[in-house]
Amino acid sequence: MAKTQLGARVDEDVADLAKKRAADLGLSIGDYLARLVQDDASGLRARAVDAAARFLTEHQAIFDEAEQAQQTPGGAHAA
Repeated sequence: MAKTQLGARVDEDVADLAKKRAADLGLSIGDYLARLVQDDASGLRARAVDAAARFLTEHQAIFDEAEQAQQTPGGAHAA
């Protein structure tokens, strides 16, 4: 498949983050950006975000309990 060069201006911190994520995944910056666009266009990202939101909604009480347990001093008990 033929490749087309695109140009875009982004903030330096966004460019650095994109380069780091691409390197973490073992991808070139072009392949990383292509993957992001394909995931977005296919709806994969939206489905993943929706699934994460549903998971948090269903299990929020468990996370809240765990957080409260960590904040409560170990030796303090109500009399």
